Amino acid sequence: MAFAFQDYPAAHDDVRGEVLAGLAAHPKAIPPKYFYDAAGCRLFDAICAQPEYTLCRTEQSLMAAHLPEIADAVGEVDCIIEPGAGDCVKVRQLLGALHPKSLVVIDIAGAPLAAAAEAVARDHPGLAVSALSMDFLRDLEAAARWLPSGRRLVYYPGSSIGNFEPEAVKALLARFRDLAGRQGRLLIGFDLKKDPLRLHAAYNDAAGMTAAFNLNLLTRLNRELDADFDLARFRHYAFYQPVRGRVEMHLVSLAEQTVRVAGESFRFALGETLHTEHSYKYRGDEFAALAESAGWQCARHWEHEGFAVQLYGACETG
Repeated sequence: MAFAFQDYPAAHDDVRGEVLAGLAAHPKAIPPKYFYDAAGCRLFDAICAQPEYTLCRTEQSLMAAHLPEIADAVGEVDCIIEPGAGDCVKVRQLLGALHPKSLVVIDIAGAPLAAAAEAVARDHPGLAVSALSMDFLRDLEAAARWLPSGRRLVYYPGSSIGNFEPEAVKALLARFRDLAGRQGRLLIGFDLKKDPLRLHAAYNDAAGMTAAFNLNLLTRLNRELDADFDLARFRHYAFYQPVRGRVEMHLVSLAEQTVRVAGESFRFALGETLHTEHSYKYRGDEFAALAESAGWQCARHWEHEGFAVQLYGACETG
């Protein structure tokens, strides 16, 4: 078994600094990456099992139905790189179809990533697996030293790209292009625009799992930053904004209140919101235009029940 784990403590998030800056901003906002403590990960798994939230199941169905075609389009690959790999479940499908020599997985949650990646290495004895604990949004370039020569595929599934503003999407895709190299490929998944009522239901499930997931962010801040958020005084609120083409998630203050976080005070007005996430939805041509502006050329497009996967190669003129 060939397995290596590398922790980048200097590249870890400054939770305190980012949260305090977000609470001092107008409007108040906290990056969605802070949803994913242990409880948040369990709640997200529960969200994926809800009948209203079909994104994960739809992506799995698409990949299963088109995997031979996707593998043929990708061609020979020496190394797969997955930023934000989490539990490494999604990349396992590709390993069996593409048979790369190496796999590099990246995630900020080091211990769960290491356990998942080591399991992949055990299941694929001929595969060299490297797990990098880092915030790839900040320090993606640090992964380059772990990449072997040869043809690389950056794999970014799950519609995580929707959490970024369009300009930030372009910047991240350009960084993916640099990581992949001139002969590299990008395989990426994203949610498509669809009936607003369907989108609204997906982020407001009847069982309340998404609401619990959103409010768990405050529980995490109470625990890790000595905050005193009263969860009963905030309400989960999510809606689709068709002009901007995105779902927005907020925590709405139900009262005039002051909250202490890491020794600092923050005033919430009645009805003021803490913006916790947005998730952009795209048409296929809209996303392709963004990717092309970042130096990628769309080679293939697959879609199934409102979800899309696209394969890109580097633009020859890029």
